[in-house]
Amino acid sequence: MLDCTLGRGGHAMLIAPRLGSTGRYVGLDVDPVNVGFASQRLRDSAVACRLDLVKANFTTAGRVLEELGVGKVDMVLADLGFASNQMDDAQRGFSFGVEAPLDMRLDPDLTDTAADLVNALPERELADLIYRYGEERLSRRIARNIVEARRQTPIKTTSTLATLVRRAYGPRGRSQRIDPATRTFMALRIAVNAELQALENLLAMIPKLLKADGRMAVISFHSLEDRMVKQAFVKLSQDGLAQRLTRKPATAGDEELATNPRSRSAKLRAIRWTPNGADE
Repeated sequence: MLDCTLGRGGHAMLIAPRLGSTGRYVGLDVDPVNVGFASQRLRDSAVACRLDLVKANFTTAGRVLEELGVGKVDMVLADLGFASNQMDDAQRGFSFGVEAPLDMRLDPDLTDTAADLVNALPERELADLIYRYGEERLSRRIARNIVEARRQTPIKTTSTLATLVRRAYGPRGRSQRIDPATRTFMALRIAVNAELQALENLLAMIPKLLKADGRMAVISFHSLEDRMVKQAFVKLSQDGLAQRLTRKPATAGDEELATNPRSRSAKLRAIRWTPNGADE
């Protein structure tokens, strides 16, 4: 089993015990804190299978498996959301609900923060980034506000950026279903962590990762990710390389929504790698 996004080990706690003593669970995550937490959590639960938990981006999954002496795997899971502890940690800068440094790095070893992008990108590039990754229709007005503000003083905190974005909406922003800053923050997070490039690389690796009859499931949380996964899975199906196990994405039911409201935007798509498509 290859878990591309180990997080706090929630999926691993459910799946690893089912692998038995001959199974092997390989978990990857870019956040060393979460790798350490999940490692302790799984070992405390005394799962029988072998555990290999590695700080790594899933774009390097092929190399990690090779270094571990693992060939292709039976199952691949990629949960593209980020862990609740990351969202709730003010110092990570993902939320605009509290005053915090404008960081947004999932991997602390990354060089550029969201503040670096906001304060350095030319206005047009910044507007394009917010539009492309956040699907924000007021991206040019928001970028203009940011550039005008940073001429006076660098933008370093989440609350400062959120205020500038809301200003672009004016009074009508108060009637929006979601906070006007949501899409801009999402766009910056995607850019800082190169999330779409990582997903594109992972989808391209499918033939090298899955054994014949192996399964892969991807849980996405916004339309850009879901569109990429759907298109990749449809293409593999059309080429006779995979069977789509979910014609429409699986979504959270009422019970799960009641206990985990953040699952409301989650969409799971899955495929089975068919024998004639297996790269043996």
